[in-house]
Amino acid sequence: MPPLPPITQALILINVAVFCLDIALNHMLSAYMALWPVQSPFFMPWQIGTYAFLHGSIMHLFFNMFGIWMFGGELERIWGPRRYMQFFAASVLAAAGAQLVISLLSGSPNPTVGASGGLFGLLLAFGMMFPNRTIMPLFPPIPMKAKVFVAIYGGIELFFGVTGTASGVAHFAHLGGMLGGWLMMRYWRGQPPFGGGGPRRVR
Repeated sequence: MPPLPPITQALILINVAVFCLDIALNHMLSAYMALWPVQSPFFMPWQIGTYAFLHGSIMHLFFNMFGIWMFGGELERIWGPRRYMQFFAASVLAAAGAQLVISLLSGSPNPTVGASGGLFGLLLAFGMMFPNRTIMPLFPPIPMKAKVFVAIYGGIELFFGVTGTASGVAHFAHLGGMLGGWLMMRYWRGQPPFGGGGPRRVR
């Protein structure tokens, strides 16, 4: 197995370090770094990025870091660090935007934490680039093609988000991360809604 590329490795290490520090500080970091709704007095602009480095539990952290390791490492090796960082940031920001809109419309007072929006963007990109590759997810532990895995998880998130099932999970943030990733892929390829000028170079 090839070693983890630098940005994927850094993302995992930073998330683990912030999780441990947040526990040591009795979750004081969450008050400043979690993504609070815009109608909350605790909302600050930097939270649209910092929320992605916080996690609510060890299992939440584990599954997100496992997904970043599983899908992010190979994408970084193909794209390189700069493009990989751009993509992950776009997914995280789009997830934050989607969650802020949903929180405003629903009146939810609860903050959001976790790298899941970025992970779902990586998941979508993996499915777009390697649609027929067979993968073995942790749940369910059934071999399936990447495109099927992406479609199933996207459908589950949409169903849970619309029906309000599994409350406490930011389903629309996950979908927002997938949307941000999809838009970034379209932009790089020069596809609508970004015109038809062909693939764009990394800047």
